[in-house]
Amino acid sequence: MKPNAIVFTSSTGHTEQYARLLGSRIGLRVFSLREAEKSLSAGTSVLYLGWIHASHVKGYADAAKRFRVCAVCGVGLCDTGTLLAEVRKATTIPAQTPLFTLQGGIDRSRLKGMNKLMISMLTKGLASQKQRTAQEERMLTLLQSDANYVCAENLNGIQRWFEKEVTYI
Repeated sequence: MKPNAIVFTSSTGHTEQYARLLGSRIGLRVFSLREAEKSLSAGTSVLYLGWIHASHVKGYADAAKRFRVCAVCGVGLCDTGTLLAEVRKATTIPAQTPLFTLQGGIDRSRLKGMNKLMISMLTKGLASQKQRTAQEERMLTLLQSDANYVCAENLNGIQRWFEKEVTYI
């Protein structure tokens, strides 16, 4: 199923950056979930991007109630292409719906409430470990530096999927 628009939910801006970058690469209009609810008809086919929190893609359930979600991109702190099984299970994304994960980043100045507290606890916990895996070391660096890993290269997999969908429809 070919999407007609990109819909996103973003917390600190990384998911929005990916949505707009992807929209310009594949020629689709881009809407926040709130904008889409006002601008797009119910049942419109969309590609949905949301930020990952505790392996759950935020906003997916609301998007899936209103639109036909053709594919899902979860944007989080972990490496691009990782945690697919965990995210699919936590978010209850159907097996036939393509799922992609993208490394975004963090901007602690834009975090609020419980999210700010959880990131602070995660950072302190990782920093206090005497020995860390390579992945834990990368995560700690990301958390301490407010890094932004949004880049066009991370979108190559979803762009290939989209081009295949367009070709076969």
